[in-house]
Amino acid sequence: MNIKMVTVGKLKEKYFKAGIAEYAKRLGAFCKFQIVECPDEKAPENLSEAQDEKVKQIEGERILSKIKDKEYVILLDLRGKELTSEEMAKKIDDLSTYGTSDITFVIGGSLGVSPEVTKRADYSVCFGKFTLPHQLMRLVLTEQIYRSFMIINHRTYHK
Repeated sequence: MNIKMVTVGKLKEKYFKAGIAEYAKRLGAFCKFQIVECPDEKAPENLSEAQDEKVKQIEGERILSKIKDKEYVILLDLRGKELTSEEMAKKIDDLSTYGTSDITFVIGGSLGVSPEVTKRADYSVCFGKFTLPHQLMRLVLTEQIYRSFMIINHRTYHK
């Protein structure tokens, strides 16, 4: 199974990098895991609605260029479905069982994603109504993917 995370912006903080690297290493026992970073579009503080849409469009094109047709895309979106860890594990397990070996998670930019990215998503998931920095969300998502595989394989990590 191949799991890819497509994100907007660079990860600079060493402590986030270290945490993600640890979970990515652990994931090696279950899947091929990779993170693909797309450059974020520079934008002024107070954007007009048109400027906001333009930034999302440019970032959306960058995101979509990293996704292949065969990939099952799960978008992180505040309007998505909230899942428990067990439900996330079941989703991943069901996808792998029924012939989807390429899953791509998408974390958009600080303004969200373009309608084209939303349309391309096969499924949307929400990690809660609170806002997390995108860098922290990468770590949380990587840990949840690892937790999912531990649940699927009946390991004791998840209690």
